[in-house]
Amino acid sequence: MDYIKHLRSLVGTEKVIMVVAGAIVFDQQNRILLQKRSDNGRWGMPGGFMEFNETVQDTAKREVYEETGLVLNKLELFGIYSGSDYEKTFENGDQVAMVQIIFTCSDYEGTLVQQNEESLKNEFFPLNHLPNDLFLEHKVFLKDLFSTKERPIIK
Repeated sequence: MDYIKHLRSLVGTEKVIMVVAGAIVFDQQNRILLQKRSDNGRWGMPGGFMEFNETVQDTAKREVYEETGLVLNKLELFGIYSGSDYEKTFENGDQVAMVQIIFTCSDYEGTLVQQNEESLKNEFFPLNHLPNDLFLEHKVFLKDLFSTKERPIIK
C-alpha cells in the first residue's frame, strides 16, 4: 500500500505530519553525492518519505537506493529538522509539516546510477564546487554541514 496515497484519500490536502529521511553521502575523496531531482530539476541530497514498518534508517537507505542505486551501510545521525520552517504546500495543494532526519554515510556499495525515474542525474561534487541550482529546502543541511555546530543538529 502506498501510505501517502492512502493518507491523502482520508484527509485530502489538509496539513499532516510526515517523516522524511535522507543521507549526505561522501565518497573516498570526501565529495558529496547530489541528485538532480526529476520533480524540480534542482540538485539535492537523496531522501524521501517514510513508509509503514520502516525505521528512519530503513527509509534513508531505501530512498538512497531507489534514487541512486547505492546501498548504504553504516549511517551516522547528522540532524533532525522540524518546526514551522519545515512546513510546505506542494503544487497539488497537499500540505505537510515535515520532520526531517538526515544521516551521513561514507560506507556504501554498488554502482551509482546516472539517471532513473526520480533522478535526472546523480553525481559526487567536491565540497568547494557545489552546483548553483540547489534545492532550496536542502541548503540548510549544507549550511549546517559547513558549520562548526555540534552534531547531531536538532532544529
